[in-house]
Parts: sequence; C-alpha cells; structure tokens
Amino acid sequence: MANRDSFDRSSSELVSSLTVVNGSAMKEVNAPRASDEGLNEYRHLASPDDLSPAVDGVLKSDKHKEFAAFLKERSTLEEKHAQGLKKLCRSSHEAARRPDNRQGSYAQHYSEVIQIHDRMADNGVQFALWLHQMHEDLHDLAANIERGRKHWKQAGLSAEKRVQDAESMMEKAKVKYDSLAEDYDRARTGDKQSSRVFGLKGPKSAAQHEEDLHRKVQAADSDYQTRVQTAQSQRQELLSSLRPQAIKAMQDLINECDAGLTMQLQKFASYNEKLLLSNGLCVSPLNGQNNGQAPRSLRDVVYQIDNGQDLHNYLSSFASKIGHKSIEIRYERHPALTPSHQTPTFNSVKMPPNQDIQSPFPSGIQGEMIPLAGPPGPPGPLGQSLMQIPGATTSLPPTSSITEGNYGDFPPQQSFPVSGAGVQSQIPFTEVSSSNVYPQASTPIGTFSSDSLSAELPSSKPVFGVSLDDLLKRDGSAIPLVVYQCLQAVDLFGLEVEGIYRLSGSAAHVTKLRSMFDNDPTQVDFRNPEHFFHDVNSVAGLLKQFFRDLPDPLLSHDHYHGFIEAARIDDDITRRDSLHATINSLPDPNYATLRALTLHLNRVQEHSAVNRMNANNLAICFGPTLMGSNAGPDIADAGWQVRVIDTILQNTYQIFDDD
Repeated sequence: MANRDSFDRSSSELVSSLTVVNGSAMKEVNAPRASDEGLNEYRHLASPDDLSPAVDGVLKSDKHKEFAAFLKERSTLEEKHAQGLKKLCRSSHEAARRPDNRQGSYAQHYSEVIQIHDRMADNGVQFALWLHQMHEDLHDLAANIERGRKHWKQAGLSAEKRVQDAESMMEKAKVKYDSLAEDYDRARTGDKQSSRVFGLKGPKSAAQHEEDLHRKVQAADSDYQTRVQTAQSQRQELLSSLRPQAIKAMQDLINECDAGLTMQLQKFASYNEKLLLSNGLCVSPLNGQNNGQAPRSLRDVVYQIDNGQDLHNYLSSFASKIGHKSIEIRYERHPALTPSHQTPTFNSVKMPPNQDIQSPFPSGIQGEMIPLAGPPGPPGPLGQSLMQIPGATTSLPPTSSITEGNYGDFPPQQSFPVSGAGVQSQIPFTEVSSSNVYPQASTPIGTFSSDSLSAELPSSKPVFGVSLDDLLKRDGSAIPLVVYQCLQAVDLFGLEVEGIYRLSGSAAHVTKLRSMFDNDPTQVDFRNPEHFFHDVNSVAGLLKQFFRDLPDPLLSHDHYHGFIEAARIDDDITRRDSLHATINSLPDPNYATLRALTLHLNRVQEHSAVNRMNANNLAICFGPTLMGSNAGPDIADAGWQVRVIDTILQNTYQIFDDD
C-alpha cells in the first residue's frame, strides 16, 4: 500500500506538471537566452505568429528584376541608336568624298560635323555597354538573393515541421497516458466493472489487474515525459535560435538587395550625367583647353563654311577648260542657189604640199564624153593629170564619163584614194572655180564586188582609234557616224537575233567594214543589209571594236573612280543617283554617245525573250568595253564594271530621257 500511495503521488504530480506545461508554462519558452545576444533583436519576431512570411514576401518582390529589365531594354535602344548613328556617319562620309559632291570649305567642315556625330555615337556605344553591365550585375544579385531566400525558407519550414511533429507525438502520448491513468484509477477504487478481468492465462484477480495497469501507467508516464521534453527542446530551439537566424539571414538578404539596387541606381544617374556631359563637350568643347588646340564646337564648324568662296573656286576650276578662240560668222551660199550660167562640177583634189594640180573646167564639157584614164591633155595646167604625178596611181575604174544629165547620180560627198605619196581626193558637188580639176566618178563605197573583201581602202578619214572630242571637231557630230550606223543596223535587223553582241561575227567582215569607215564614214549606209554582207553580228562586233579602240574609254578614265565607288553602294536608289550624277559630268560627246547606246541596248533587252540578251548579259559584254579593260587597279574591278552598266540599263529612263 505504501508503494501504491507513493505512485499515486508521483502520478498526480506528473499530471499537474503536464497541465502546467500545456498551460502557462509554455510561455516561458519565448524567454531569450543570454548566450545568443546577437539574435535578441530578432526574437521578438519569433512569436507563433511570426513575420517570416512578410519578410519572404519582401524578398520575392520584383523591384530589382524590373529595374534590370529596364536597363536591358534601355541598353538595347541605346546600342541601336549608336550603331545607326555610326552607320549614318560612315555613309555620309563616303558620300562627301565622292568627286561629284560639293567640295571646298563645305566638304571640309561637313566632314568635321560628321566626326562630331561619330564621337557622340561612340559615347552612346559606351553608355550602352555600361547599362548592359549594370543589367548583368543586377541579374546576378537577383539570382543570389533568390537562392538565399529559398534556402532559408526551406530551413525554416523544416524546423517548423520538426516542432509540429514533436508536439503531435506529445499529444498522442498524453492521450494514451490519460486513458491508462483512468483505468488504473477505476481498478484502484474498486470499480466492480473491473473487478474481474480475463486474460490469456485465465481470469485475473483485482490485485493482479491493478498491478498490470500500474506498470502500464508508469511506462506511459515515462514516454509522455520524454515527448514533452522533446517538444519543449524543439520549440525552444525554434524560437530562440532557428527562427531568429532565418529572419536575420533574410533581412540581410533584403539589405543586400536594397544596397545593390541603390548602388545601381546611383551608377545609372552617374552614367546618364556622363553621357550628356560627353555629348555636350562634343557639340561645344570647353575653351582654353590644351593651349587652344581643343576641337571646335559644332556652331564654330558650321559658321566656317564660306559658300561664296566655294562658288568662286568652283567656277575658277573651269577657266582652263573654256576656249578663247573667237568663232567667225560668215555667210555661205547653198549650192542649189548657184546661178544658172555656172556649171556644177567637183571640188579640187587635195594634194600634198607643193603638188597643187588645178585647172579650169572645159567649156565644152556638156554633152561630151571625157575619158578619165588616157593620154595626157593639152599643154598647160589642164594637161597635168593625176597619172603624171610622180608615185601617184589612182584606184579608179579604167574608163568613166559624165554627161550633162548625170550629175545627180553621184553621192554628195565621196572620197577617191590615191596610192603613193598619200594623195587624198574629195569630190563633192560644187560650182566651177579656178581650183577645179577633171570630174571623176566611181562606184559608191557601200556597193561591193566579188573581190571587195580582199580590197583594203586607205584611211583618208580615220574613225577607229580617234578620240570622241577629235571626231566631234572634225565631223561636227556628237555621236560618231560609225556608232549611229551600227545602232541603226542592229535596230533594224538584229533585235531578234539570238546572242546579239555576245556572238562574234566574221573577222574578215569586221576588218572590211572598219576600213570602209576609216576611208569615209559618210559613204556607208547600213540600212541596206547588203552593205554589211547580211552579217549583223559583224556590225555588233564592229561597234564593240570602235569602243575598245578609243584612246579614252566612253566612260572616261577621269571618271572611272567615281563609277566604281558608285557601284559599291548597296542601296539601289542611292547607287542609281550616284551613277546619274557621274554620267552628267561626262564630256558632251561621251554623254551623247552613251545616251544613244543605252537607249539602244534597252531596246535590245526588251527583246530578251527572243535574243536571250537581258541587262546583265549586255552588261557583261559592254562593261570592260565601255570602261576600259585595263583601267582598273586589279581584276576585281571587272565585277564592279559590269554592275555599273547593269545599273544604267536597269534605270535607262530614270537616267536618260526618251525623245
């Protein structure tokens, strides 16, 4: 009985102690320990309704991420603006260096303006790099903050879970202990319902049953105390250590985030000020720097442009190109208005110096037959015939005659070559004068006999290998006759010939046609295909041969660099306009010939479905021919030459008018 009373006292004390633990005694857990002084200021946040969710919400805010995204977008915009400005400066600088652009003080100071903008673009590029680096720093900071937040959040949740599990186990032990204590109390007080108990070995007496319950109560009491102590230690650790540590760590992360964000904002403000200041110094540098050698301001550069002096220098550059010869104005009577008493005849034969053969026309020529090759005439000036000139032999037919009614059968202007001492004769229709000789007739040059291909005509009026300026001065036509005749022949007979200008004609035909033009181009008429042997490809080859033999190419050595630079431009409109400006600066005969050729080639390419010669194929054929095959510094210019001609053909009516 003494043992039973002592157990009863211990049981009642345990129950009372548990009641105290579950009641007010739990509040003592919140008391801080003196050993953790560094966490004292955070322990007031470690109540059951702690502020850790609020702290976690602060860390989860996207203020740093929003600013990082703003910096990234601003960096992209600044970089696009700076790169676009640099590209504009490069294209403007290249355009300003072209020879067809305005020169003088304008070009010089305009280049300085471009350089100022180029320096501003460099500042923009540097500013974009700074913003990008700030974005990267904020991105790294946000990643570190996020990792720390997740770590401490997981640690806090794990600690909370352990405390909840310990308290749950304690509650279960208490329920078991209370149930056993009630059974023991009923057995001890003599409850009749529990006076007889049946076990595996038979019925137990009340004393035995009470003893078994007593042992179970003691075991449950011991387990319950252990659970209570475990729950107390877990909660004490949570409130005094784990929660304060987590809250402190999360607040440190908040402080780190705020400090990093504040620093980046300060850098952003500083970089903006630096950008504006740098651009301001580019536009208007400070005076007195580097002993007066500082760059000039944009205002000073613009004010230094002298338009009047530029115009004066430009006009003065043409002074050497203006001829000082005065043109004599005189009256010339047309041969059709010649008085009836004067008999029309031929002009004098051009002879070398000191070999002047002149004779008045015989008065009795009308109605008579006058032999051109025969015995010498009567004594005197008339008796000196071409056959009597030393070393001179005519290439005329054996006999020929002129009657009164056949003057109009002769071409208006024919040339009869004389071999030997380089004698040349031109026999146009004119009136009788003291310088006239015997009239002579010949077969027109455009009419060929069976052996005409083997006959070589002397070059009395050479066309091939003569510059366009010399042809203009001699013939008075801006477009050479050989070009006009060839274009006319191809327009009439070659537009639907496959491979025109690409396929070669007969070399013998080309040689014969060339000698005809070098002899007298005015006697050639390609409207009749018999005159070019019905071989239009030879006419095309003759035209290309003429352009290849020019001393200065059609597009001129002086403008070669301008054409190549224009061809290098990628933009189609800009390239066309640049070529147009360079073409307008060509000499007059070059411009007129190029215009006629371009309009003709445009007609050729309009029939490309039949002749297979589009603009690009024609450009390949005419590129080196019109620009000079040896004009470029290297073989790479061949592609640019083709591009020049191709662009001209693609924009025929934008560059030349069609009239």
